Amino acid sequence: MRLSNRPRYAISAMMNLALAKQPSSVTLGDIAQLDNISVSYLEQIFASLRHHGLVEGVRGPGGGYHLARAAEEITIAEIIAAVDKQPGKLNPLAIANNSVSEAERLWNDFSARLYDFLNQITLADLTRRWPHLRQC
Repeated sequence: MRLSNRPRYAISAMMNLALAKQPSSVTLGDIAQLDNISVSYLEQIFASLRHHGLVEGVRGPGGGYHLARAAEEITIAEIIAAVDKQPGKLNPLAIANNSVSEAERLWNDFSARLYDFLNQITLADLTRRWPHLRQC
């Protein structure tokens, strides 16, 4: 299984923020250069991250972004859910009435288990595991 580009870039960008020398903010230009992606694409990702309360922006000279909460409090599942279009959950009434296929039940169960797994991994866990990653 492989994540699409949007959540992968979001996780990478969040790791850059977590590894940044605090309390400074990191610019999208720095992240874009490091991850070799466009600033406009990062702006879309960060709009979603900001909307979900994962990052905060600072305007003006020395501005940029920083984590809205401690890296120990942000899970990988939260990051993915913030930027990836999540498929709708199955309707419990449809499940009770057996109007949902077995394949839909399988994928719904798989998605729930994967989310539970990723919800146990924090941004701090990743930065401890890969502290040598390039930083902004």
